[in-house]
Amino acid sequence: MTELEKFLDLYINEDLIRIIISGPRQKEGPSKIQIRPLLLKGQVMYQVTRTVGQKELHENHQRDEVLCLTDNWMQQEFRQLQLEAKGVQGTVLASKKGRLTIKTKKIQGREDFVPMLTHNRQKKYLLQEGVPVPYLIDLGIMNEAGKVKHARYDKFKQLNRFLEFIEDILPRLPKDREVNIIDFGCGKSYLTFAMYHYLHELKGYDIQVIGLDLKADVIETCSRLAEKYHYEKLHFYQGDIASYEGCSHVDMVVTLHACDTATDHALAKAVRWGASVILSVPCCQHELNRQISNDTLAPVLGYGILKERFAAILTDGLRAQMLESAGYDTQILEFIDVEHTPKNLLIRAVKNENKTVSRQQREAWVRCAREFQAEPTLASLLFLEGNDR
Repeated sequence: MTELEKFLDLYINEDLIRIIISGPRQKEGPSKIQIRPLLLKGQVMYQVTRTVGQKELHENHQRDEVLCLTDNWMQQEFRQLQLEAKGVQGTVLASKKGRLTIKTKKIQGREDFVPMLTHNRQKKYLLQEGVPVPYLIDLGIMNEAGKVKHARYDKFKQLNRFLEFIEDILPRLPKDREVNIIDFGCGKSYLTFAMYHYLHELKGYDIQVIGLDLKADVIETCSRLAEKYHYEKLHFYQGDIASYEGCSHVDMVVTLHACDTATDHALAKAVRWGASVILSVPCCQHELNRQISNDTLAPVLGYGILKERFAAILTDGLRAQMLESAGYDTQILEFIDVEHTPKNLLIRAVKNENKTVSRQQREAWVRCAREFQAEPTLASLLFLEGNDR
C-alpha cells in the first residue's frame, strides 16, 4: 500500500464527516469533488458530488469504489484534499511534480458529530411535519397526528417549495394595509389554503385571498372548509380566468398549472392590475406546439416529444420576455425536482417601477416568435394595438 492508500483506508469509513477535493490540474472536468458517507436502505454508501460549472452531479458509491476513485483523483487530477472525520483532520497536497504530502491533526471530538448521513433525515419545512394543520388533514395530506401520508409527500414538498418562493418576495408585499391575492385555477386549493395559513396565521399579514376555478364542486368544498376554519378573508368563486373581472387591484397573482392559454390570461390580468408579484407554474403549452414551424429545426421538430418540449421552452421564454417588456424583473426557476412533476418551472415576476425597457429588448422577442411562426396569446393580450401598456 502507498502512503495515500493507507491514509484513505484508515479514514474513509462510518466516522468520516466529509472529504473535499479541489485544485484541478486541468481546466476540463469538475472543479471540486465532495465525498460524504450515506446510509441508504440500511447500507453505508458514499455520496460523491462533482461540481461542474454551475451544476452539481451526485453519485453513490461503495467504499472500495471511493477508495479507488479518490486515490486516482489525487494521483492524477487534483492538487488538494481536505478530510474531516471524528477526532481528526487531514490534508493531502500534490506538488507540480506529483509528489504527495500528507498531514493529519487530532482534534477534540465534535458534540454535534453525526456518524453518517441519511436520505431520510428530516428537512425543516415552512409547514412542519408533525405539527397538525387542520386543512392539510381535511385535504388528505396529513393524518390527525400531523404525519404526512406517504402517498401525499410529493404534494407536501410541493406546497413547501411554493411557500419558499413566497417567503422570498415578502419584502414586496405591504404590511400597512390589506394585501389582495388571487389564485387562478385553484383546483382543490392546497396552495390557496397554504398561502392563507402561512401569510395570515404564521406571518401576520392582513390578506384577502380569492381562489377561482371552473369546477363548481371543488369551489363548494373549499368554501365550506374556509368557513370551518374561520378564514374570513379567504373566498372561492366559480369562474373562468379569461372573463374574470371581480377585482380592480391585486398585489399578487398566483397560477399553479393553469392549462395552456389560461396561464396567458392570468399573466395579462396581473400586468393590467399592476400586481407587485406574479408566481406562475405553467402547464400544457399546446398553443405554440400547434403553431411552431422552422425550416432549420424541421428535422428535430419532426419528433413529437421533442417538439412538445421545445414548444414549452419557447412559450415560457417568450412569456418571461413579455413580462420584462411590461416592467417586471423576471426569472424562470426550477419549482420542484422533475422526479416529482414534469411541469417543474416557475415564472417569478416582480414589478419594478424604475425599470426602463429598451425597444431592442421587445424587438428581440418579437423576432424570435416570428422565426418560429408563433403568435402567443399573451402578446395579443398585452401588446396588440389598443392593449399595449
